Amino acid sequence: MKRLFFYLVFLFSVGFLTAQKPSLTKAYNLYYEKDFEKAKTAIDLCIADEKMQSKAQTWLYKGNIYLWLSNQEYAEKQQNGTYEIRYPDAPEQAFDAFAKAKELNRKIESYEMFPPDTGMAKLYVLLYIQGVDLLVNKDYTRAEQVFAKAVRGYEMGVPEHPLKGELYYYYAYTLEMLQRPEEATSLYEKAIADGSTNPQVYIRLIEYQKQHQPSAVPALLTAAKKAAPSHPHIFVAEADYYWDIDKEKAIDLLDHLPQEVYKDPDALVNAANIYIKADNYTRAEILLKKANALNPNHFVIVYNLGYCYLKLYEDTRNEIGDLAAKGKFENINELKNKSNGYLSSAEMYFEKAWQMEPNDLKLMEQLREIYARGYSPKLEDMQKRINEIKNK
Repeated sequence: MKRLFFYLVFLFSVGFLTAQKPSLTKAYNLYYEKDFEKAKTAIDLCIADEKMQSKAQTWLYKGNIYLWLSNQEYAEKQQNGTYEIRYPDAPEQAFDAFAKAKELNRKIESYEMFPPDTGMAKLYVLLYIQGVDLLVNKDYTRAEQVFAKAVRGYEMGVPEHPLKGELYYYYAYTLEMLQRPEEATSLYEKAIADGSTNPQVYIRLIEYQKQHQPSAVPALLTAAKKAAPSHPHIFVAEADYYWDIDKEKAIDLLDHLPQEVYKDPDALVNAANIYIKADNYTRAEILLKKANALNPNHFVIVYNLGYCYLKLYEDTRNEIGDLAAKGKFENINELKNKSNGYLSSAEMYFEKAWQMEPNDLKLMEQLREIYARGYSPKLEDMQKRINEIKNK
C-alpha cells in the first residue's frame, strides 16, 4: 500500500510538471478557442522561460492574448457595473509585448492575430481607460506612462473611434500634476486640433497662455465660445484675462455675466475672486452667497465669504474713523452696527471653514484676530489650540 501511494504521488507530480510546461502551441490554441484567461496563464509560462522569451512570436502571442483579455473584461464591465477588472495593467502589458515583438523581428508574420503595429494601434481606447483610472487614483507617474502609450497608438493611423481630444486632455492634465506645464500646453493644443469641445481644455490653455503668451488668448476665447458657447467658466475666464489689461472691461464683463454662471458654484467663486482683486468685497459677497446656496459645504466658498466679511468690517471701521476725525457723528452708530454685523458674519463663516479644516493654522490665527476684535470669550481657548499645533 505504501509503494502504491508513492507511485501515485510520483505520477501526480509528473503530470503536474507536464501540465506546467511552457508551450506556445497551447497558448495559441487557447487564444484561438477564445479562452483568454487560460491563454494568459499559458503565455505567462512562455514569457518566464529563458529561451522562449527571446522569440518575437512569444511576445506577439502575449500582445494578442492580453489585448483580447482586456477587451473581454471591459466589455463585461460595460454590461455589469459591479464587475471588478482583474487585470487592470493588461492593456499596457499588451502594448509593451507588441513593441517587444517588433523590436525582436520587424518582419514577424502573424496568423489570425494582429501584427505588432496593428495591435498597438488598436489598444489606445483600453490604454485611455487604464490611464484615466490611474489618474483618478492620483497615480500620476503611472498615468503618464500609460497615456504616452495610448497617444502613440492613437497617432499610428486614423483612429477607428476618435476621442475628440479627450485623450490629449487627460494626458495634459496628468503632466500638469507632474509640474510639466510646457508639455501639457502642447497636448491641450493637440486636443483642440483633435476636435475637442471640452471647455476645460480651453480654460487650462487660456490660464497658461495668460502668463506666457497673452496675445494668443483672444483667439482662444473666440474658439472656446464656439466650442462651448454657454459654458460658464469661459465667460469668467474672459473677465479674468481682461483684468490684467483692461480693468474697466473686466468689471463690465463681470457685471453682465450670463445666467449660466449663476448656476455654477465654481464659476461664481472664480468671478468673485476677480471682484476681490478689485477690492469690491460687496459684489464678491453677493456672488459667494449665491455659490454658497448652491454648495454650502465648499471650503473655498465658505472661507472666501469669511474673508469678504472681514474686509467689509475693516472698511467700515475705517469709514467710522474718517467720519470721527471730521467731526461727523450722525451716522456713526449705524455704521458701528453694520461693522459688528460684518464681524459676526466673518466669525460665523471662518468657524464653519474651521470645522472643515480643523488643523488649518492660518485659519485659526484669523479666528483669533476676530475673537480679539469682538472681545469674545473664545479667544483664550483658540490661543491654546494654536499653541498646541505650533508645539507639535
